[in-house]
Amino acid sequence: MAKDKTTYICSECGGSSPRWLGKCPHCGAWNTLVEALAEPAPGRHRLSALRQGLASTGTLTRLGDIEAADVARTPTGLPELDRVLGGGIVAGAVVLIGGDPGIGKSTLLLQALDALQRAGLPTLYVTGEESGAQVALRARRLGLIDSQVPVLAEIQLERIVATLERERPAVAVIDSIQTVYTEQLASAPGSVAQVRECAAHLTRLAKSGGDGQRSTTLVLVGHVTKEGALAGPRVLEHMVDTVLYFEGDTHSSFRLVRAIKNRFGAVNEMGVFAMTERGLKGVSNPSALFLSQHPQPVPGSCVLVTLEGTRPLLVEIQALVDGGGAAPRRLSVGLERDRLAMLLAVLHRHAGLACADQDVFVNAVGGVRIAEPAADLAVLLAIQSSLRGRALPTRFVAFGEVGLAGEVRPAPRGLERLREAAKLGFRVALVPAANLPRKPDAATREVLDAMEVHPIGRIEEALDIVRAW
Repeated sequence: MAKDKTTYICSECGGSSPRWLGKCPHCGAWNTLVEALAEPAPGRHRLSALRQGLASTGTLTRLGDIEAADVARTPTGLPELDRVLGGGIVAGAVVLIGGDPGIGKSTLLLQALDALQRAGLPTLYVTGEESGAQVALRARRLGLIDSQVPVLAEIQLERIVATLERERPAVAVIDSIQTVYTEQLASAPGSVAQVRECAAHLTRLAKSGGDGQRSTTLVLVGHVTKEGALAGPRVLEHMVDTVLYFEGDTHSSFRLVRAIKNRFGAVNEMGVFAMTERGLKGVSNPSALFLSQHPQPVPGSCVLVTLEGTRPLLVEIQALVDGGGAAPRRLSVGLERDRLAMLLAVLHRHAGLACADQDVFVNAVGGVRIAEPAADLAVLLAIQSSLRGRALPTRFVAFGEVGLAGEVRPAPRGLERLREAAKLGFRVALVPAANLPRKPDAATREVLDAMEVHPIGRIEEALDIVRAW
């Protein structure tokens, strides 16, 4: 009996190698090659048919002759999820959502499907990890009494496709794509080849609406690796229209949904949910989650106005500076560690505050991750407040990017940040001078009159203003 041929597939890029290597020759990732059965090459007759099919593909159309219209969106019934999706679901779109086990992906999607079903849209929930009875028990725990969402417990691709073609639901959830397999491939479910082929087939099916048939919005649930990235080949993220990450601390009741990729809306949007006994509930004022309620101002605390997509968000930045001895540590939670080292060098060179022999710890309250450079000024003000042992004023906010030369650069949409801070009752702000218009209009003047705004151009000016308080 002939021995089955094997190949090695990279779990990061999907590239193949005839033998095992420590480093993938295609993407350069280490220890990502996994052994799999080699798929047989297509025969001569199949190749001939493929060439004939490619030769008879669609006609050319000039770009100016194509009618372009805004895509229609359907609300899911969960406003925070709609925000991340760009306003709602789009017919024929394919959404990939990933997150840690037990974070609430299935709960969120089951709630959304129930709301859509009650709104009159046909839906379908395909579960490959649970039985129908387990899904029904979860629905009852969530308070979804007499839910009419159809459930299909199946992992074979051909049967799932047959059901989708027969029912043609408006929205279908595949939970999860790693459990689905096709009999056309010999590899096991969850392998790179199976995930890639099944996702490609389902994507083509979702976008094949026409001739009076309804296009199906498809939501694929994906597992994540221990590093937090979506498991499977990276080509899976390129196939779909939208990539969402469901994040949160399992010890906290709050969950964050982020859009990493969205062909129908803005990226880096964020939706905030609270996990309750009745499922996930949207949080209308997420700034309250990330602000600690101190009875009195404390040293080492500064409130930052950051942007998450189109939403201004107030986050408390806390810093602790303590004696570090011969080997001081630099630790940041929710902020970039390398940028913290750069900011400490700027603070020493241009403001005369040395932390070379001090431990410096910086934390963004609430578990939020901040990647934008507009957090620089708030981080430096929190560090100097802890170092001097003096608290910043009550109801104080700051934002701005700090350069290596000590200049404070403007942050995008600065007036919207100030407007959000004023709405939440903050009265003192330290902002880049370039964020304030020379001739403010009536709306801008109203915001400036409601707050004591100090425009600055360099980090030395900011520290001089703070020392005077």
